[in-house]
Amino acid sequence: MTEQAVHTDPSRVYVDKQSPAAYRALVQTSEAVRATAAEAGLDRRLVELVNLRVSQINRCAYCLDVHTRAALRAGETSQRLGVLAAWRDTQVFTPRERAALALAESTTAPADAALRDEAYAAARAVLDEDQISAVIWVAVTINAFNRVSVLSGHPVQER
Repeated sequence: MTEQAVHTDPSRVYVDKQSPAAYRALVQTSEAVRATAAEAGLDRRLVELVNLRVSQINRCAYCLDVHTRAALRAGETSQRLGVLAAWRDTQVFTPRERAALALAESTTAPADAALRDEAYAAARAVLDEDQISAVIWVAVTINAFNRVSVLSGHPVQER
């Protein structure tokens, strides 16, 4: 996520603007993670599905807006985006995508050991070690961006 929000709420500190060096480091980390995912053979659609699912869990409206547009640009369908929150209840996601989504969810809420172990086992069945690492890194970085945006109160601008 490299877009920055326009500061509209004076009661909030936009931590990305208040600490620009730290934010730039996070952006650089995100760029490295994107390259790692591509090198591991994860297509941009899958990366954006992970970004979106984690942002749904974290209720980050700003990141949902940014990554919905990115997913559509990457060729994702509106149907799949519409049912992403209920991905387990559909048949529109591949086993590889389902494993990545489960792994991303367990990375976002790692306290549930049983869920984490189940997700990891499912990922091992369809993803190689580089891909597992990349999915976890994508989830870690979007979690960080979600916290920056949610805690800063970044607004979603109507288009």
